[in-house]
Amino acid sequence: MHIPWDEAGCLCPVGDFFNYAAPEEETSNYEDQGAGKPYSLQENGTLKSETELDAAARLIDAGYEKDVSSYHFYARRNYRKGDQVLLSYGTYTNLELLQHYGFLLTENPNDKAFIPLEPDMYSLCSWDNESLYIHPDGKPSFALLSTLRFWAVPKTSRKSVVHLVYSGNRLSTESEVVAMRWLITKCRTALEVLQTTAPEDCKLLNILNKFQDNHKFPEIKEMPPPLASELCAFIEKNKNVVSEGICSMSCVARRSIERWKLATLWRFLYKQILCSCIIHCSAVIYYLGVDR
Repeated sequence: MHIPWDEAGCLCPVGDFFNYAAPEEETSNYEDQGAGKPYSLQENGTLKSETELDAAARLIDAGYEKDVSSYHFYARRNYRKGDQVLLSYGTYTNLELLQHYGFLLTENPNDKAFIPLEPDMYSLCSWDNESLYIHPDGKPSFALLSTLRFWAVPKTSRKSVVHLVYSGNRLSTESEVVAMRWLITKCRTALEVLQTTAPEDCKLLNILNKFQDNHKFPEIKEMPPPLASELCAFIEKNKNVVSEGICSMSCVARRSIERWKLATLWRFLYKQILCSCIIHCSAVIYYLGVDR
């Protein structure tokens, strides 16, 4: 468990029994998130909304209480006998859950996809880079959307609209289309440079699940080249696993397959966010009547 005086944390009896439940933040339309809300300037020069500053206090169900020298757990709802008691550690992306706790969620409302921006975009906004991301449903965060809108405005006109950047409103139809098209291109580029596609990752997950059930891998020649290459590398490293079957696998080999599945699931979910963003941006452009 997290404690303020040691980054390694501490062991807490009973505390490790709780499974994780992602906190559900109350969110409105993505264009309204942060709009009109107070912002505070941080020591590093970045902006943080009042909502962001209060997030930790609202979304964590446990913590060390210094005044009583004990760890306290809080229930967010009434539990009945036999119910599973879940605990929120805070808002974590799937990558953070995987790195720190060794699992991830197929439906994580706090997951994020980050894509590299143009160098001059970072200088246009005062938001922390961690605020510039894509939501699981494919919609850009308020900070990312506002940054793209401002960047899409001609340089000669930026000074006249800078006060509107934090309003959450479109600056113009033209800049909105430019921003959406840029985001579509960036997501497509990010997907193209990856070694596998989302459907291929889904197929690999099915292969790994079937292997754990019937202890057999499919014929390499029946698989897409990227998956065949990945599978060959695993077989070469774990020859005894394939020849003797999962029943005789060592603990190390079993963990290796579980980690492989988790890594594959994470990259599949990441690609899904990028694909959803492309669909969302295309829908916005269509709604504006540009590509009809």
